[in-house]
Amino acid sequence: MTTRPLVIVNPASAGGKTYEIWTRIASELVRNFGPFDCCFTEGSGDAQRLAFEAANAGCVLVVACGGDGTISEVANGIISSGIDVELGVLPSGTGGDFRRSLEISSRPADAARVLKEGKRRRIDVGRVTYIGKSGKEESRYFIGVASFGMSGEVIERVKKEESPWLAALPGRWLGGKAAFARAVLETTLSSAPREVVVTIDQSGGRVIKVVNFCVANAKFFGGGMKIAPDAAIDDGYFDVIEIGDLSSLQILLNSPRLYAGAHLSMDEVAHQNARTVTARALNPSEAIPLEVDGELPGHLPARFEIVPSALSIRCR
Repeated sequence: MTTRPLVIVNPASAGGKTYEIWTRIASELVRNFGPFDCCFTEGSGDAQRLAFEAANAGCVLVVACGGDGTISEVANGIISSGIDVELGVLPSGTGGDFRRSLEISSRPADAARVLKEGKRRRIDVGRVTYIGKSGKEESRYFIGVASFGMSGEVIERVKKEESPWLAALPGRWLGGKAAFARAVLETTLSSAPREVVVTIDQSGGRVIKVVNFCVANAKFFGGGMKIAPDAAIDDGYFDVIEIGDLSSLQILLNSPRLYAGAHLSMDEVAHQNARTVTARALNPSEAIPLEVDGELPGHLPARFEIVPSALSIRCR
């Protein structure tokens, strides 16, 4: 059995900054946590494969060093192994939403101490089935938030840095929250509400028009937006947040409430708990992008299911 923890590092996370500062991160990890093995990802899917292999090799603690996408991939590898391996988080990404839900600091030294002194906790995960980029049905697990609407466009802008002035001011220079805030502003001014058919638990399907629809296991998404302030990652339920047909001006005026988690009292926002959710575009020819833990794996139709106590994680 492998006794040393394995750290899976995504050097491309945080716009490549993780590669630039890895020596410092590793030094803090050794000083505040202890010896470890590590490996580096080279592309999408590597973190999931490496975590799966580590679990089957007997590793008892696998640490994800990167952003929300990297953490999600490592979690998928652990869960798909069927082995009760503990997940650790060493944040180094753009959004940092899952570590916020766990109240883990972005400072490497503080995160390393959580890895050493933290407690083992069982958490829920979501399982989503959707249409992948190949056009075929796919499924994966998520630990934070899955959503559709504006969020998919925001993520696409953050990743591609589409506008000239955004490219001239890379998010890694000003921080992940600034990168997301700029992308939210651009998307708000150009996007339109989506019409979808949604079924929650055993209720009948209903047509709704939404700016954004979130199926949340954790509290945060979108680079620090407290979208589901009441969410708990171990209660056996999703928090489903519907942000209705708001104008661009309404979105901009209320964005501070969204980031602070004070939006649930708004008339245009609906909130309920659920174990299963299905969603499809009202127009069958419309492919509405799906965002899952900060990644864009495909589009609707989608089915979301809560999987209680599916993952062990080390946290405060």
